[in-house]
Amino acid sequence: MNEHPFLPGLESLVKPFRFPATPHEYKITALRECPTPERLVLCETPDKAADYWRMHIATGAYYNPECECLAVLIVNTRRRVKGHHLVSIGTMDTLLVHPREIFRIAIATAANALIVMHNHPSGESQPSEADIKVTRDLIRAGQILKIEVLDHVVVGNGNFSSLRSLGYFV
Repeated sequence: MNEHPFLPGLESLVKPFRFPATPHEYKITALRECPTPERLVLCETPDKAADYWRMHIATGAYYNPECECLAVLIVNTRRRVKGHHLVSIGTMDTLLVHPREIFRIAIATAANALIVMHNHPSGESQPSEADIKVTRDLIRAGQILKIEVLDHVVVGNGNFSSLRSLGYFV
């Protein structure tokens, strides 16, 4: 495994995860590895986060549009994206995620904040009750760790919903 461009020695902290019976491993994708237009590096709005999703996450090797996939954008103090990590791949309508998996990457990369994003294969971007509950759990965990959860963006087919814009970040 190559050395991480931002944090030398990171590989000793974050072990690659392999699904049984597949040769693929998941890693933090640094922004240097995915050329990004300057307008998307500064990720202050949900539409920029959705554009980042379409440009980098939805075109990634591990992304499966037929299943719910959850990714985290790692953001610095100036709200600039440092990279992203595909945290979990679920089934057609379910995704297992725990704050531990989300914040493990944020801590290992010294993230100041993060943006949580996932897709709905149905194409409907309206957040479910489970999405809202997970978001509230992540906000509480982030408050304890002093890592701000800036937004949770649900991506559909050509549309998206921001849980912050919908008022779930109180």
